[in-house]
Amino acid sequence: MDEMIKQDCYYEPLPASNSKADQSNNETNEGPSSHHHLNKYALAGAILASTNSILLGYDIGVMSGAVIFIREDFKISSIQVEILVGCLNVCSLIGSLASGKISDMIGRRYTIMIAAATFLIGALVMGLAPSYTFLMFGRVIAGIGVGFSLMVSPVYVAELSPDLTRGFLTSLPEVFISCGILLGYVSNYALSSLPIGVNWRVMLGLAALPAVFVALGVLAMPESPRWLIMQGRHEEAKQVLVRTSENKASGNDAVIYYSPQVFKEAGVQGEKQLFGVTIIMGIAKTCFVFVSALVLDKFGRRPMLLLGSLGMAVSLFGLGLGCTFLQNSDEKPTWAISLCVIAVCATVSFFSIGLGPTTWVYSSEIFPMRLRAQGTSLAISVNRLISGIVSMSFLTVSEEITFGGMFFVLAGVMVVATIFFYYFLPETKGKSLEEIEALFEDELH
Repeated sequence: MDEMIKQDCYYEPLPASNSKADQSNNETNEGPSSHHHLNKYALAGAILASTNSILLGYDIGVMSGAVIFIREDFKISSIQVEILVGCLNVCSLIGSLASGKISDMIGRRYTIMIAAATFLIGALVMGLAPSYTFLMFGRVIAGIGVGFSLMVSPVYVAELSPDLTRGFLTSLPEVFISCGILLGYVSNYALSSLPIGVNWRVMLGLAALPAVFVALGVLAMPESPRWLIMQGRHEEAKQVLVRTSENKASGNDAVIYYSPQVFKEAGVQGEKQLFGVTIIMGIAKTCFVFVSALVLDKFGRRPMLLLGSLGMAVSLFGLGLGCTFLQNSDEKPTWAISLCVIAVCATVSFFSIGLGPTTWVYSSEIFPMRLRAQGTSLAISVNRLISGIVSMSFLTVSEEITFGGMFFVLAGVMVVATIFFYYFLPETKGKSLEEIEALFEDELH
């Protein structure tokens, strides 16, 4: 029954040609976008699910500015700042690990609702926090919600999407993360002039608004057809598949979380100027991740990933060079400041071209159906753990080896990552999830 549903409703009919090889060659040369249109039903479901990712993006962006005022309001140390910033990533481990099993039990839709509701509670606690302890409590709750969201959104979108547009649709969570980061930067700039104690609370509390929207939007979303198949609900799965078929560790978190400190170290002075530069960075990141999402199904996962990771390595090296020069110079030459600003924008842009969207696409594609939710859960957990370690140690390590030294280390990490991607990651463009499963089984045998 499962196979019949996949063949009848999911796989797309072959165009009039002599063989499958002809179709494959056409897709390779022209790209899916040249003769396929986005299915509106699948697109709507992907957008609603991906909206959850705005929550993480907004927190990353807004916390970069809010923490400046929190530190002044609560008189906390650098170590406490690192713990406050990084604990959301670490606590998201709880949500990402739990969400795999939970989404297999209750479905992808309701798991998305749990993610939004949990983050909503966390945002309200943070916005109303009377002390550092309460603020940390809110961060823990919000982190659990983020963990749920990061796991379930790409899995849901991958299971809902047609083969030839899955790369674009599955990369939408990263697009929404970037949009959320930009909104956070704009919020920092717009609200920084409010009184201390009010500004950062409003900044953090505003995150409750998209959480409410996501929770309500779930009601309009279809359930994942592959989850329905796993539950034996074949007729419901068939109805969804008919509507969605097309028969017509990188160092990025450190750069974003601590971007005001990095720009300040580079010689940019004044809170408004610092937040203004971060908005420029946010615009660059958002534009490039959207472009990457649009071309991911045309050029493939591997080329975009290799371009992005290699570009990050070069950009981080340039950032380290600029920071090192400025730290060892009594003067602050314009060219060195410009180099740092350009290098930061280039780093987040190359991240948005490669690692940003492709991480979610790959992690939702490569696991077999019976283990997809739990496998993706584990992958996201590792991602969040490393992000938490980087976020919670960045300032301390930088004080020991300087900002420049830290960025040189991250550049080295990206060089190693690029080599790994080149030798071990196969191309999955245009393949169904079942074909990708068979591809990895062949590699094992």
